[in-house]
Amino acid sequence: MRVLIADDDPVARVKLRSLLKKWSYRPVLAENGDDAWRILSAEDPPLICILDWMMPGLDGIDLCKRVRALKREPYTYLILVTGKGRPEDIVLGMGAGADDYVTKPYDHHELEVRVRAGRRVVDLQLELIQTRDRLQYEATHDHLTGHLNRAETLQQLNRELARARREETEVGVAMIDVDFFKRVNDTHGHAAGDEVLREVARRLQSVVRSYDVLGRIGGEEFVAVLPTCTVEDILHVGDRLRSAVASSPIVVSEDLVLPVTVSVGLAASTKGVDVSGDKLLMVADAALYRAKRDGRDRVVLAKNASTSGTFAAVDAPIQGPGSKTG
Repeated sequence: MRVLIADDDPVARVKLRSLLKKWSYRPVLAENGDDAWRILSAEDPPLICILDWMMPGLDGIDLCKRVRALKREPYTYLILVTGKGRPEDIVLGMGAGADDYVTKPYDHHELEVRVRAGRRVVDLQLELIQTRDRLQYEATHDHLTGHLNRAETLQQLNRELARARREETEVGVAMIDVDFFKRVNDTHGHAAGDEVLREVARRLQSVVRSYDVLGRIGGEEFVAVLPTCTVEDILHVGDRLRSAVASSPIVVSEDLVLPVTVSVGLAASTKGVDVSGDKLLMVADAALYRAKRDGRDRVVLAKNASTSGTFAAVDAPIQGPGSKTG
């Protein structure tokens, strides 16, 4: 682990650098407060700092205050080293944000213990951050495909709809369902079904834009959220999604290759019309149902979804390019 040494005394810096190397740390040197601040305010700074109080430019107290004002993660552990040993000086230093306070001349063994305590704090916080991030990922992502889950997909859709209202643009959604998926599970087992879903998700991801959102919202159902897409745009995206899956069979194992297709239901928001994500998904789902009913492996756009605030049923759907007729 890297440890910052900020001290204007070259002898003290060299001595402390030697000690830190002996204790298996990687010292980073700064000969004044301004240099120390440049290091600490940059990306990926040392997480343990030994700061002299009295330095040219920013002093140790100033550095403590600035580091704490950043309020960033992971935590930076600050040890203030100084010849000031009065109780009021210690209170001032700790009040500025220092985690520990060592009075010169310090005992080497005592300083080693203080640095080791700082490392325990930093290591524990890094573990907590990793655990928090992992739990957050698990709460928002589908464990099988790695894509967003239903709740997070809907949240992203509502966020894009709110942005579209502000910017007077449109948002498209594609509801995608794997055709005859139950037959895959029943005939070849759930492990084969899982592999099919993973490969379908990979193929779908390969044809959407980097800023589109792809989520798995059910067993074999996926949703693509398509910001700033006109009706013509989402028709082309819908057929790309369909074609990406149908283009070649899915290799499940050396002795199992399965032809797989998907049906796609499309809907688009309308400029100036306030619609919820649930409502737009409901319209896309109705179009998906029509695609399944009409023979599967096809794209259907919900009737009037782009021009009317009343999202009509799909009694007379528009079929996307590449779709089959019933």
